[in-house]
Amino acid sequence: MKIICVGRNYAEHAMELGNDIPEEPVIFMKPKSALLQSHTPFYYPEFTNELHYECELVLRICKNGKYIQERQAGSYYDAITVGLDFTARDIQDELKKKGLPWEKAKAFDNSAVLGKWVPVTPALNKKSINFSLYKSGELVQKGNSSNMLFSFDSIIEHVSKYFSLNIGDLIFTGTPAGVGECVVGDELDGFLEEEKLFALEVK
Repeated sequence: MKIICVGRNYAEHAMELGNDIPEEPVIFMKPKSALLQSHTPFYYPEFTNELHYECELVLRICKNGKYIQERQAGSYYDAITVGLDFTARDIQDELKKKGLPWEKAKAFDNSAVLGKWVPVTPALNKKSINFSLYKSGELVQKGNSSNMLFSFDSIIEHVSKYFSLNIGDLIFTGTPAGVGECVVGDELDGFLEEEKLFALEVK
């Protein structure tokens, strides 16, 4: 199982971090060890002083494939959820200044959080899915899949040119504007439409 992530997939988020709006999906990956197991507490990492939340829609791959065409991509994922891509922003900023890879800031243990899976059915309008994140009861992020620069299916087409997709792989599809810092004691609640899919306390 691999975790594939898309960066800068919402224009407002790219701008809030001072990044250019990309012409194609920005791809990075997290190892399997980045996945926070269910019912496991999340502890603030000791190596960062600026931990940021990034709330995203996440797809679950259900078929093996390579060189998948966009028109066929919808059959390669069967469930969606809301997740968190935790980022050690201070470390990421240092690495970016040096022109170095981001892995230490993005791919550390337990940096990927998943909510409850929701089946993808014909009734689900994939082009307009609302999702949101609350921090200790305050709305901090709100997004809609219609505002993605690259749709679910176009992401799968692009990624599968370079990496074979396998059953159980996860694709984090990018975060909207509103990312910010969290501290010990914060409670993070992720919603898909009106349904809460995860509740996490930073310890």
